[in-house]
Amino acid sequence: MSERGITAVGSSSELVLTWSTFNATDSVVEYGTTSLNLRATGGSSLFVDGGSLHRPQYIHRVSLTGLQAGQRYMYHVGSAVAWSDLFFFTALRSDASWSPRVALFGDMGNENAQSLPRLQSEAQQGMYDAVLHVGDFAYDMNTDDGLVGDEFMRQIEAVAAYVPYMTCVGNHENAYNFSHYKARFSMPGDDGANMFYSFDLGPAHFISLSTEYYFFLEYGMQQIRTQYEWLQRDLEMANQNRAERPWIVTFGHRPMYCSNDNSDDCTHRQSITRVGVPYLHLYGLEKLFYDSGVDLELWAHEHSYERFWPVYNEETRNGSTASPYTNPRGPVHIVTGSAGCREGRASFRNESLPFSAFRSNEYGYTRINIFNSSHLYLEQVSDDQGGKVIDHMWIVKDTHGAYP
Repeated sequence: MSERGITAVGSSSELVLTWSTFNATDSVVEYGTTSLNLRATGGSSLFVDGGSLHRPQYIHRVSLTGLQAGQRYMYHVGSAVAWSDLFFFTALRSDASWSPRVALFGDMGNENAQSLPRLQSEAQQGMYDAVLHVGDFAYDMNTDDGLVGDEFMRQIEAVAAYVPYMTCVGNHENAYNFSHYKARFSMPGDDGANMFYSFDLGPAHFISLSTEYYFFLEYGMQQIRTQYEWLQRDLEMANQNRAERPWIVTFGHRPMYCSNDNSDDCTHRQSITRVGVPYLHLYGLEKLFYDSGVDLELWAHEHSYERFWPVYNEETRNGSTASPYTNPRGPVHIVTGSAGCREGRASFRNESLPFSAFRSNEYGYTRINIFNSSHLYLEQVSDDQGGKVIDHMWIVKDTHGAYP
């Protein structure tokens, strides 16, 4: 079978398991709470890399349904030909009255993935209910006719086979119209082939989006409009449901703001992600997210960490001088792209933006704990310093919705 890279994607009482094989085999998961007494079957699809060798592999997907919230399950995947190692997961709760713990990062390669061993250990210790990978995988999944992607999927299996591994697309996935990203992962919904989707986790509504639509126009302009109109609908529904799930959290790869010492889009005052299509300024995301009362916006792309004061349209919108994140008057932005890759770290300009609160280019990742409807905690872990927490904050909101 030569199984490669199990990933789990969870949504309340369902979990989708994805893996790949060199040959066409059945798609089976055996699982259970104390023994492998349950069995689920799915299907596979042929994926052919776009490189010169046109290497084929079969991507298997099996959905486990009817799971008991909070229950721990053991499982393996495969078929009568061969089985994987034994893994485990805990089924997510579908209600809003619990406190999810999330790890997040972007820009992790299969070389110099410095944060990965610590994340592997913490995931298997049960420290997280989900992981968000905010774009840029492997560097790159299509490299060496897809062999680098295969190796990367094996590497992240030690995280992704144990907790839901939720993703968004980055610029390093662009080859062959993002075909490796679309094929190798199985995100909720079917609107965008993993390119945009949303899910609920405890008292929060999470939205994953593609910033890459704005930069790879050779694949068409319609994709920008399609996603934008979907975002409008999804945000409208999320706002109608804020009594149950008050927090709205977005994650996309390229930031609206950053103070790095390069010429990336986020260093420009009229960043495309923020204001929209160049010259036309259509489909900009900042106003849409502000008008929709998005609480927290998570980004990567820059190989560093940066926390911002609440901001809108380049204006600091703190709740107060003493408590900037208590009842803020604008969304909070976090850039967390320092998990580690072969391109190294990103340096900062000497002068930071006036609404930049903290920045570091140490390798590491971010943790979020959504305690309840009013309190969200975020901290940055430095892998360079052996897992030390180098930054933290609380967002406290008495009400959620449109900003004053």
